[in-house]
Amino acid sequence: MSLAATSVHEGDEEAHYVDETLSILQSELREWFGVEFTFWSRESGDIVLGGAHPWVQGPLGTWLTAHVREISAPQVVAEHNIFALVAIPVADDRGRPCIAAAPVVTRDPTLADEVADDAAWLACDERQAMNWLRQQTPTPVAMLRRLVQAVGGKIEAEARSRRLEYEVAKISDSLASTYEEISLLYDVTQNLRISNSETELGDRALNRLAECIPAENLALYLAPVAKESEITYRARTEPQLLMRGDPILDLDQLELMFHDLHLGPGSGPVVVNRNKTAAPRWRFPSVRELMVAPLSEGDRLFGWLAAFNHREEKEFGTIEASLLNSVSAILGVHGCNIDLYRQQNELLASVVRALTSAIDAKDPYTCGHSDRVARISVRLAQELGCSAETVHTLYMAGLVHDIGKIGIADRVLRKPGRLTEAEFEHIKLHPELGYKILCDIKQLSDVLPVVLHHHEQWDGRGYPHGLAGEEIPFLARICAVADAYDAMSSDRPYRKGMPEEKVVAIFREGAGKQWDAEVVNAFFRALDDIRDISRRERAGLSLDVERWATPSVSTPLHA
Repeated sequence: MSLAATSVHEGDEEAHYVDETLSILQSELREWFGVEFTFWSRESGDIVLGGAHPWVQGPLGTWLTAHVREISAPQVVAEHNIFALVAIPVADDRGRPCIAAAPVVTRDPTLADEVADDAAWLACDERQAMNWLRQQTPTPVAMLRRLVQAVGGKIEAEARSRRLEYEVAKISDSLASTYEEISLLYDVTQNLRISNSETELGDRALNRLAECIPAENLALYLAPVAKESEITYRARTEPQLLMRGDPILDLDQLELMFHDLHLGPGSGPVVVNRNKTAAPRWRFPSVRELMVAPLSEGDRLFGWLAAFNHREEKEFGTIEASLLNSVSAILGVHGCNIDLYRQQNELLASVVRALTSAIDAKDPYTCGHSDRVARISVRLAQELGCSAETVHTLYMAGLVHDIGKIGIADRVLRKPGRLTEAEFEHIKLHPELGYKILCDIKQLSDVLPVVLHHHEQWDGRGYPHGLAGEEIPFLARICAVADAYDAMSSDRPYRKGMPEEKVVAIFREGAGKQWDAEVVNAFFRALDDIRDISRRERAGLSLDVERWATPSVSTPLHA
């Protein structure tokens, strides 16, 4: 089902701007879902991009046009026999709302009538409907809903990030202060990287502000962004105070002053110039002059940037206030970007948790297997000197390495005894099934080689592709050892776990044959820790590996 983008008249710069943005989204959606999307304006109901396929002008397109204003969140709508309609709210860089929609195949038809009925909705004949069906891999409705939510969240986060970047550029363009002020803002903006924490950037900003603003004291108050019980990845759960100069107010006094001034995320910069005969209600006699600006983005408040007492006992003016506000705006954007990045990771963590729960629900006899394999893989990776990023990737891969078992028949997966040859061939499909389940989730692209190849063997006798030696991805070789250890040492309903002596003997015999000898050697070096991991049940273990994993003392060898 091919859709063509609408044409743009030469010289129509506005149309070209919108079309280019939506065209990029159309390409990304095509990659994620395997079909062409058409874009409707939520304001007018008109098609703004796409629309070449008959379904757009048929009953399905008519239905969507009538309901386009009602769709406010990514969702699967208009479910039929063999397809469902995916509808995702999007917007161009200028905020004009649209709906991206396309029909996606959800299952193979079992009756000819099903194709005939759905062909009518698609405004095509049965032959065209069957041709379209053959071009797609069916996506079950439940999985499609999860994919739609994940993709919708990603699009929303990226659009928000683009808006924030636009605000940073606009702020930078408006600066017309002294060389020192421009240099300060340049220095701060050059360090707007997700890898730089708010504390690191805040320290740098305070040091440069101390050179440009004649204040006795500067303070950066960073507000909490999450509750400890609600986070997977590290986030600020308590207020934090950074200061330059002699302290004038402590944390509690600062919070009380913000309250007295009725400050909020939209209050803008506040300047308070007082003399020694200040009003009696002012509860902070040590503060003569004050400037405060919020660290905010929209209605979200990330903290406050404040300057206290002019060094020459003068009043703070608009130039100082404008500079303070500019820096606070940049810090606010940075704080928002970091929190958006954390929220994206939290979304991915939720997806992984759901997938792991699905595995455990499918095969309760191996409940906890994926988690133990993930933790053992982490220990092996540390022993091999892998980087922190690689360790995290391997942990996520271990959690979902068996996700393909969702597609394995229960009678085979739960069989309390030896499998027949045909049953074993069936269960050997799970790596490729797992790859297909996860391949459209871009954030999990690094784990796909592990999911697909964790049953390959060093001598080439594994599956699904019979890779040998270093043809097998390195992380898959690590996971293979962790997977084999847990499978051999764990109790099952139909057998007890093997004695450790037998497991050790099997690994010694299989090093350089079934498994990578380097990984097996790491296994023996870390055996005490691995034995402890296999005996210890997971208790609310965070997906942020750095929060619980034992730091590796090895020198990093593998990126």
